[in-house]
Amino acid sequence: MKSTKLFEMKEGLFIAFQAIAANKIRAILTTLGIVIGVTSVVLVSVAISGIDNAFNDGIGIMGVENVYVSKFPWGGSDKPFWEIRNRPNLTYAHYKKYQRQASLPVSVSPFTTTFKEAKYEDKVNEATVIYGTNHKYLQTSNVELGEGRFFTETEDRSGKNIAVMGADVAENLFGEKRVLGIEVDINGVNYKIVGYLKKQGTIMMGNLNPDKMMIIPIETMFKHYRRKATSNIHINIRAAGIEQVEDVKDEVQTIMRNIRSLTYRDEDDFSINQQEGLQSIVDGIVNVIRIAGYSVTGLSLLVGAIGIMNIMFVSVKERTKEIGIRKAIGAKRRAILGQFIFESSSICLLGGIIGLLAALLLSMIINQFLPTSIQPGVLILALSISIITGAVSGIAPAYTAAKLDPVEALRYE
Repeated sequence: MKSTKLFEMKEGLFIAFQAIAANKIRAILTTLGIVIGVTSVVLVSVAISGIDNAFNDGIGIMGVENVYVSKFPWGGSDKPFWEIRNRPNLTYAHYKKYQRQASLPVSVSPFTTTFKEAKYEDKVNEATVIYGTNHKYLQTSNVELGEGRFFTETEDRSGKNIAVMGADVAENLFGEKRVLGIEVDINGVNYKIVGYLKKQGTIMMGNLNPDKMMIIPIETMFKHYRRKATSNIHINIRAAGIEQVEDVKDEVQTIMRNIRSLTYRDEDDFSINQQEGLQSIVDGIVNVIRIAGYSVTGLSLLVGAIGIMNIMFVSVKERTKEIGIRKAIGAKRRAILGQFIFESSSICLLGGIIGLLAALLLSMIINQFLPTSIQPGVLILALSISIITGAVSGIAPAYTAAKLDPVEALRYE
């Protein structure tokens, strides 16, 4: 019994592949919808995985023990934007008062950013992130120094024209060489490079990506690019450990409300941010990609399935006499049914393989600009979707073929 079923399966597959080989152009055109659908689902999956990995790398730089005090919240807010925008700036004077009163943090550093053109000889790095902070930056982040040193407290307070350079900026201006003491022009002011940061390799940090920065003392920032009394800054606070974060947040809120002269009736006019705020932003991006990608996938698979079903009906019509001969010499219904389901599944599997190869090629190209990550499970999912789509599409034509009367089929011209 088993050998008979195995023979029928082999025979069905052989006939199915013969039919595909005899109609190559038709099979290829039929698979286009499947190709597009599989390409879409794979690209969506690798993009989401890549974004998640890049986000986790970025969060590693910031540190889970960190709390950020800012004028604006990270992620969504239940308050209208104009209300948040009209909050008074968080100034350097606020930072100084907080620093004197806080007892729980292990390290605190203020920071503010601007964009300037950095030049060295004939090389230019457009829109360089100029990051003004104090000498405790390395203690309040997980960023590591690669070469040289960071600026000192004395250099910070005196507003020295010195800088520590991120890896991407250094590569754009100097190529492979890393020379300490070299001077770089930032908006007409020469800065002595005293150190280089290790390459972080993340693209999900925006203005806080160390690879894109030139870090200068915050007093130097105020001297050349910002007004110390009114400029908006951020405060980066590091707790002693994850278990102390909530206590640090409570202390921050109490001190900042006192500094900002808020009464018990007043809401906070500042935001205490953590990585969860960035997670909500990333989740929003991922959801848009997921909805768009899966919509294209669903539509493409539907169009492809309908196309395959129509082609299979045509194939049944063309091979009516062949079906009659097979049934006349003893082929059972299940053998005919299996033959056409195998054929439609094989066509879809071919489309799935082509779509998979196209998605892998496109993901390598996209990876040059945005992060992607290919997981083995995605490849299995793509091929499974192809086979299932083919099987479902072939059921109706296969059933039509299986129920043909052999006498009527043999008369068909």
